[in-house]
Amino acid sequence: MGRWTQYDEDDYRLPEGMKRVGYDSDSGRYYFRDGAGVVYEGGQGAEFGEMTRVSGAPVAIPEESSDDDLEAAPSRADGYKPLATESGTTSRRLYTDGASYRTMFPFFLLVAVVLLLIWRLVVHPTSSPPPPPPCPDKTTPYWVKSGDSCWEISRVHGCSLERFKELNRKVDCDRLMPGRRVCLPAGKIA
Repeated sequence: MGRWTQYDEDDYRLPEGMKRVGYDSDSGRYYFRDGAGVVYEGGQGAEFGEMTRVSGAPVAIPEESSDDDLEAAPSRADGYKPLATESGTTSRRLYTDGASYRTMFPFFLLVAVVLLLIWRLVVHPTSSPPPPPPCPDKTTPYWVKSGDSCWEISRVHGCSLERFKELNRKVDCDRLMPGRRVCLPAGKIA
C-alpha cells in the first residue's frame, strides 16, 4: 500500500466545516477555523486530535475569500479568458525567467559539438602535411633512417658536410628525424 491515502486528508479527519489555516512552528501547534470563522488550536505536536477554542492565533491568519486562486488569469462571465484583441482589455505579460533554456543548454552544447565534429571530419578532413618541395636540379632525395646524422649521411654519400648543409638549408642537423627527406648531390648515393 502506498504511503498516502485519502484518510490523511483534512476533509476526512476534520469535523464538517473545519479547515486547517495555519501552523506555529515555535509552539508546534496547528490552527483551524470553522465555518463561522472561530479559530481553534490543536494539541502541541499533534496534527489532528483535540482542539481548543482560542481568541486569536499568535500569527496573522488571512481571512478566506472566494477567489483564493491567485495564479488564475481574470476570466469573463462565461468562463473564458479575454483575448488580447478584445476591446477594453489589457494584455498580461507572462514572466519567464529562462529556466527552460538553462535546462536545455547542455543539449544544445552537445549538438554544437557534434556539428563541429562533423564539419571537421567531413567538410575539412585532416590531410597529410604538404609534401616537401622537390630537390633542386642535379640532386636526388634521400629519406633519413633511424641512427642517421648529417655528418654520417654526407660521409657515406661522398659529399662534404658544408655542401650537404648548402643543399639542405632548412634542415636542423641537431634535430634530424627518421622519415625526413634530404637532398644529396646526384650520382653520389650508395
